[in-house]
Amino acid sequence: MSRFKRGAKVDSRAGFRQEKEECPVPYGLLKSARKSGQLNLSGRGLTEVPESVWRLNIDTPKEGQQDVSFTGTDRWWEQTDLTKLLLSSNKLQTLSEDVKLLPALVVLDIHDNQLRTLPASIGDLQQLERLILSHNKLTELPQEIWKLTNLRCLHLQQNLLEQLPEDLGQLCHLEDLDLSNNKLTAIPDSLANLNLVKLDLSVNSLKSLPPAISQMKNLRMLDCSRNHLETVPRVLAQMASLEQLYLRHNKLRFLPELPSCKTLKELHCGNNQIEVLEVEHLKHLSSLSVLELRDNKVKILPGEITLLQALERLDLTNNDLTSVPCGLGTLPKLKSLALEGNPLRTIRRELLTKGTSELLKFLQSRIQEQPDGEPTEQPNTAMTLPSQAKINMHAVKTLKTLDYSEKQEACIPDEVFDAVSDSVVASVNFSKNQLSAVPLRIVELKDTLSDINLGFNKLSVIPLEFSKLQQLVHVDFRNNLLTSLPMEMKALGKLRSVILSFNRLKSFPEVLYCIFTLETILISNNQIGGIDPVRLQRLDKLSTLDLQNNDIMQVPPELGNCTSLRDLMLDGNPFRNPRAAVVAKGTDALLEYLRSRIPT
Repeated sequence: MSRFKRGAKVDSRAGFRQEKEECPVPYGLLKSARKSGQLNLSGRGLTEVPESVWRLNIDTPKEGQQDVSFTGTDRWWEQTDLTKLLLSSNKLQTLSEDVKLLPALVVLDIHDNQLRTLPASIGDLQQLERLILSHNKLTELPQEIWKLTNLRCLHLQQNLLEQLPEDLGQLCHLEDLDLSNNKLTAIPDSLANLNLVKLDLSVNSLKSLPPAISQMKNLRMLDCSRNHLETVPRVLAQMASLEQLYLRHNKLRFLPELPSCKTLKELHCGNNQIEVLEVEHLKHLSSLSVLELRDNKVKILPGEITLLQALERLDLTNNDLTSVPCGLGTLPKLKSLALEGNPLRTIRRELLTKGTSELLKFLQSRIQEQPDGEPTEQPNTAMTLPSQAKINMHAVKTLKTLDYSEKQEACIPDEVFDAVSDSVVASVNFSKNQLSAVPLRIVELKDTLSDINLGFNKLSVIPLEFSKLQQLVHVDFRNNLLTSLPMEMKALGKLRSVILSFNRLKSFPEVLYCIFTLETILISNNQIGGIDPVRLQRLDKLSTLDLQNNDIMQVPPELGNCTSLRDLMLDGNPFRNPRAAVVAKGTDALLEYLRSRIPT
């Protein structure tokens, strides 16, 4: 029987035809690039750049090898030199020395690859103005790169650079330099030779800034966030064009002194250790429109804050303020005032949730009756017992609040509990002491206690007896030494919010997966390596989850199924995916992106 079906067509030349190897770069793209001078090969899974790309302007194209007539659009001999080459989001581990065959390049974008080195021939690209090398694995840069004196933009963020040579100062036309997310411990003085407008040094290991940095007279934006800075050199004030200064997540204890910095419009100093705002630090900032001081330890806001007449946004979230100057209500341009997370005595908590407009109206109304904005202390009367003088019994009786904070004591005296033994106490504040253990007598308040603040102490363990406080709604354990939470805490069936920021947790506490009433979990600045999105999804009331500044290497896509989340904060973790641009779009966009990455 014939092996061919009757009627089937047989290609008699099939045995002689050679299989054509598929090129990873369509010829049509190369043909188009000869006309436009631009070639985009991003996201094509390339492990190497085809030789035809490097030789694009050297080899005669196919059209020139054929005896055909050419239309006006096919005149290959009138080709344009390649000036823009995009190779981002591929799998390139090396770059060929043949890159020198494209000497007319003005833009070269190789971000999001796996490059560990760069070829020396990159120094031959003398026309290059924009070089994007971010999100690679570079540990050093070739000396030849400093020959690119026409370079205006150099992006090196998210690499493995530990140091920079003095030769960096040769890039005399450089305006935009991004060195964020590396391992730099110092920056060379030669940086001052650059004509920079924007400099990003964030997420490195810098302990200081060289005074020479002040010589950059054209610099408008300087970002030193997430380093180890304890001070900022005063000469920074000599930067005559500086408009935006980011110093978040460092170890500053004071605002930088910027007496001559008249152009500064934004000063971001959140997540430091600032306790005092000196008048000297404020009075020169006449052009300031944004002052961000959230997550510090500021206790007093001086009345001279009202000198900042251009202020539009003031963020004092999560500090130690008990009052604010009523003069804030008179600032003519203030549109955003954030005071949440402070132990304010003169402003009701519900007023803070009504927005800046209502808050400013309240402060204005207080100016006449209490100009300085300071709370009045409860006087000791003949009816005040000696044991009760340490606490505000008026607050206990009227606000049901027991405040024994900022005493720097190692234990809470028995007389404090004795004083409130016959009172209804709903809120307890024992923060900012030296407590190494939760006072066991707190259990005496179990029938009425709904809010407890034990932040800024030295707690290393939470006792099992804590689970008896079953009326608790809010718990604040921030700034302690906790490494775990007891499983018995799952008995807290009314708990809605828990604050565990700035502790020593290396994993997400198991018990939190079991408290289904939780609406807010703030657990930033620990050492947490991961989360279980499936168990987290069971917390269907959870709307706020703050995991900033932990050690999360992988964000599980299934986290996108936690649709109850309205505020998910992941900044400051070492994961590479999702990209910072996705995280910056907000919670909804982030969750949608994660859902799209779930394997099907």
